Amino acid sequence: MTSRPEPGPALVAVPGLGLRPTAWDTTLAALPGHRSRTEVLPGYGVRPRRGEALDPATRGLRLAAVLQPEDGPVVLLGHSAGAQVVAHAAAAAADRVVGLVLVGPSTDPRARTWPALAGRWLRTARHERPGQVPFLAWSYSRTGLLHIQRTMDAARHDDVEATLVDVRCPVLVLRGRHDRICPADWAGRLVAAAPAGSRVETLPAGARMVPLTHGPQVAAAVAAYLRADVSGA
Repeated sequence: MTSRPEPGPALVAVPGLGLRPTAWDTTLAALPGHRSRTEVLPGYGVRPRRGEALDPATRGLRLAAVLQPEDGPVVLLGHSAGAQVVAHAAAAAADRVVGLVLVGPSTDPRARTWPALAGRWLRTARHERPGQVPFLAWSYSRTGLLHIQRTMDAARHDDVEATLVDVRCPVLVLRGRHDRICPADWAGRLVAAAPAGSRVETLPAGARMVPLTHGPQVAAAVAAYLRADVSGA
C-alpha cells in the first residue's frame, strides 16, 4: 500500500550546477512522507539557450514564479550553486517559503577566482566516491561544458551572504565533512547572516556531492530540520 504524503510544506529542490534533476533522487526517496519535486532551470538541470541570463538572482526569480498555489507553504532545497538560486527565490517569495536548505552553498568570496575555485575543487574531489563519475559525465555532457562555465562565471560573483539578509525563514546550511568548496567557517558566516534559528550541520562523511552520494544522511538532516525548525512541518 502506498503511503500518503504527510500534511505540511512541499519540498522543492534545485540541482547543483550542470547536474540533472536525478541528482536529488536518493535524498528525496529517503523522505517518502513528504510532497517533493525537483525543479529544473537553465544551467541547473537543463541546457540554457544562447544568450540566456544565468545569474542566480534571475534564476531565483524564475523559480519563485513557478511555485504552484497548490504547493501551499514551501521548503526550498538547493545544492552548490543551486543553493544561491533557492536563496534568491526564498527572498523573493518570503511569504511562501517557510524553510530553506542550502547544501554545500557557493561561493565563498575567498574562492571566487577560477584558480582558487579549481584548487578547492581538487582538494574536495579526492574525497568523492568514484561510482558517481558516470552520472556526472552524463549530466555535464547534457548541459554542455561551455554552458556550465557561463553559469559558474555568473554564480561566482553572486553574494549569497547578502541575499540571506532578506530571507525570513530559518536556514539549514548542510555540508559534507570533506567539502573544501564550502568550508565550515564559510557555512557559519552564512548562518550568521540568516534569520534567528538558522544553523549549520556537517555530515560525518561525504564531500561535495552529498545529495547524490549520501542521500539518506542528507534526508535525515532535512527531516530533523523540518520537525524542529520549520513552521507547519
